[in-house]
Amino acid sequence: MSAPSLANSIPPQQADRRETLIGQGREGLAARLEELGVPERQSRMRVGQLWNWLYVQGATDFARMTNIAKEFRAELDLSFTLARPEIVTEQVSSDGTRKWLLRLNDGKEVETVYIPEEDRGTLCISSQVGCTLNCSFCHTGTQRLVRNLTPAEIVGQIMVARDRLGDWPGAVADDPRGIPDTDRKITNVVLMGMGEPLYNFDHVRDAMAIAADGEGLSVSKRRITLSTSGVVPEIPRWGEEAGTMLAISLHAVRDELRDRLVPINKKWPIKDLLDACRAYPGLSNAKRITFEYVMLKGVNDSIADAKELVRLLAKIPAKINLIPFNPGRVRHTNVPTGSKSRHSARW
Repeated sequence: MSAPSLANSIPPQQADRRETLIGQGREGLAARLEELGVPERQSRMRVGQLWNWLYVQGATDFARMTNIAKEFRAELDLSFTLARPEIVTEQVSSDGTRKWLLRLNDGKEVETVYIPEEDRGTLCISSQVGCTLNCSFCHTGTQRLVRNLTPAEIVGQIMVARDRLGDWPGAVADDPRGIPDTDRKITNVVLMGMGEPLYNFDHVRDAMAIAADGEGLSVSKRRITLSTSGVVPEIPRWGEEAGTMLAISLHAVRDELRDRLVPINKKWPIKDLLDACRAYPGLSNAKRITFEYVMLKGVNDSIADAKELVRLLAKIPAKINLIPFNPGRVRHTNVPTGSKSRHSARW
């Protein structure tokens, strides 16, 4: 990453006590309008107008909403805001990869990362401030869990990224380096940032419903992936209620090793995890589960490990993502800190 393009330490702004409309679904918007006394016969029209301005046009100011009466815009502005999380730092690498440190309204901070490719752009978003899982090779595991993110804070990460990338109708990016020359700059969303998303199930589900809405942010469910370390009881439920793609942070083929690398395995071992994967609603060759496997030299990268991985995943429509180990992200001494593996492939 290059040096941050924004100030390294932006002082916290005074908290805005108004509620943001970002992250509100249609029912939520209707409820907010009811609080303002909007008659029921007008509510559907007003919700449609607000929805379009929020999630299609990316409005950051009620004044832009020119098809809404000026007096009503002023009333909205008194009670609500369109604020996204605040960017503390923005780092842009030579290939266009971007990392944002975002400050939430209570001063807590999370990270969001954008990874561009020639014909697509993937946004990696967070679901919690900190994490409880203590995975051996994950830097977030060094931070205690502070709280879950709200739907507004989860959707807000997508909004911030679209603002910065010029990914709204008629908008352009301030810094176009590496951004794909496509109509949509963010084509994929992955819940692979800070936190375990299935431990914040309801808020993540509601946020992804907004992200996937075809009349709004319009990210296909086939292009949204939830990554879990293995909260087994919630995996089938996620498939039923959200129906996105699924990724499993596997990283080992033996319980003894996975207990050390991914401690949640002590509660839900590999067999239980894979049984839940086989039961994932909609699972097919067209909707495969991705198994993420970080390569740790001399730990989990033997030929025997590879063969056991193939055996374990038999009869599960699957993709395997082999991830080079980044020694700069290690947190426990029982994980080697040697050079990262040369293996990196998607099968």
